[in-house]
Amino acid sequence: MAPESSTRAASPGPRAVALVGPYGSGKSTLFNALLEAAGTPQRKPRETRGRTMSTELRLGHCSFLGDPWSLVDCPGSVEFSYETECALRAADLAVVVCEPAPDRFFSLPVLLKTLEDLGLPHLIFVNKIDTFAGSFREMIAALQTHSKRPLLPRQIPIGSDEAVTGYVDVVRERAYKYGASDSVELIDLPPDMREPEKEALAGLTETLADQDDDLMEKLLEDIAPTQGEIFEHLRKDQASGSIVEVLLGAASRGYGVTRLWKALRHDAPAAQETARRYGVAAGDQPLVQIFKTAQAGKISYARVWRGEIHDGAALDGHRIGAIQRFVAGEAVRMAEARAGDLVALGRLDKVATGAVMGVGGGNEALQFPSPPPPVYALAIKTKDRQDDVKLSAALHKLVEEDPSLKVEHDAETGDTLLMGQGEIHLNSVLERLFASSGIEVETKPPGIAYKETIGKPVVQHARLKRQTGGHGQFADVKLEIEPRARGGGFLFADKIVGGTVPKQYIPAVREAAEDAMLKGPSGYPVVDVGVALVDGSFHAVDSSDMAFKTATKMAIQEGLAKADPILLEPIDHVTVSVPNAYTAAAQRLLSGRRGHILGYGEKPGWPGWDDIEALTPAAELHDFIIELRSDTMGLGDFRRRFDHLAEARGKSARGH
Repeated sequence: MAPESSTRAASPGPRAVALVGPYGSGKSTLFNALLEAAGTPQRKPRETRGRTMSTELRLGHCSFLGDPWSLVDCPGSVEFSYETECALRAADLAVVVCEPAPDRFFSLPVLLKTLEDLGLPHLIFVNKIDTFAGSFREMIAALQTHSKRPLLPRQIPIGSDEAVTGYVDVVRERAYKYGASDSVELIDLPPDMREPEKEALAGLTETLADQDDDLMEKLLEDIAPTQGEIFEHLRKDQASGSIVEVLLGAASRGYGVTRLWKALRHDAPAAQETARRYGVAAGDQPLVQIFKTAQAGKISYARVWRGEIHDGAALDGHRIGAIQRFVAGEAVRMAEARAGDLVALGRLDKVATGAVMGVGGGNEALQFPSPPPPVYALAIKTKDRQDDVKLSAALHKLVEEDPSLKVEHDAETGDTLLMGQGEIHLNSVLERLFASSGIEVETKPPGIAYKETIGKPVVQHARLKRQTGGHGQFADVKLEIEPRARGGGFLFADKIVGGTVPKQYIPAVREAAEDAMLKGPSGYPVVDVGVALVDGSFHAVDSSDMAFKTATKMAIQEGLAKADPILLEPIDHVTVSVPNAYTAAAQRLLSGRRGHILGYGEKPGWPGWDDIEALTPAAELHDFIIELRSDTMGLGDFRRRFDHLAEARGKSARGH
């Protein structure tokens, strides 16, 4: 094929493209095929404990027709969507890979909205086109429902006997037949494709005219634009993100790969254009942003937005240990990197993901995505207690490497919690933990912070009288123990009249009563209880603070057991977000987990999506995200926050 535009300027310098798409779309296969077509075939990535799904970002470098490129293969699972969004911040354009079947478009709405919100130019590569059978027009219409930007098919498939054998280039008005591998053969335009080609070209030029008044004026005057003019408008509009080109292919067979490369070469924006869009000021002073850290901070993936950096140079006081590219799957050390390069930097273990680095401070505050709240958690502990000291430091490194991960100690349950975006996410984290530090851990569902209270008031008397030689121990207390309103907390009252308990012992009684609330009859902290000291007696020699504390604890323990103990469980306010086609299913799922539905409405800024509000016991939410994603084709998400304590019912109450 000849170049599409004679007006294309000299090489725009290094550019970066992110490949995104759902698991199973063939995104990683396309990544490998693009590198192979550019003469740098990629080594097959290692599988992790039998898992074939890509859970880690891959970076590859190559040159196509003299232009340098960085390709980023982003994980397909929704559980790694934050890592994908971080990589998109470092890209000039994204290629959205999907299968040619509307029933497989389920994850595209979230992905396309992310790209639109970022303002990142993107095109769609319909992969596995050799398996397509159906109406191409209907498939494009189904795709269009998920995109705010107009879709422009650059090709239409040629099919026979329900198998795609080639394609028509819409702008060039030429037909091509797929060969045995990645080759194509120019053929005569089939008669039955002439009308569809004309319709497709007319639709494409009309959409381009919507973006340009001069082109619109030509069309209104029945002046057909030249191919060169069409290609120039495609380049300009695709680079600006006002349109989305759609290309076809089958990466596993090499179909459409070279065609995609040429579209990227002509239509992807230059790195300087992306830098301006992000607010990077022009100049020669180096400016670098870290978009991912790996190998416990030993490797930092970075985009050079401005200037040049050299091996061993210092950025904001941090010395670069190495500059690397990845060619044919191997790390290759470089002496320098220039604006537009996407590289791996060594020994920046104290630099966090998202950090912007330069020389001498005054760096631009470039936007970077905030990590999503965790939706899944595991309680972890080391298998070998000698690893306890190392665990804290190792977990800290993992959180720095992956900000969508969170670690915290639950003071109420005593658990160390590892929290993230799902079961696959946390399993991959534990694998990295073992690989980087050799620490093996045991996991279990997080404990639930149950509480206790009482259902009725009681009056409880307790006397401590011990004589063991010398001074004995004596204390006598009478306590009123009563329930308080939920959320009322603990309250102590001194109702002694006549000095039956001297004032110097009252603080000891108060302290012991409060300490006794730490563990009720069922072993959980007691809340919302009032204790009043109403009577008692003392001994001039044998009474002491310790004696009154002991007597008070005896009275509290006996009194709570008689006061109709009630187990309380935490209730969370849950907001579930799903496409409205799954609203009813999400409501049933919440109800099946003892959730009380408060209502639902359209999710702000997400047409076609609903937010469902519910009050749900925390004990029901450990694996909620797994079932929610299963019931919503992987699209459902939720947020939670503690709301209140309520009497435990059902299996929670029976389990205690």
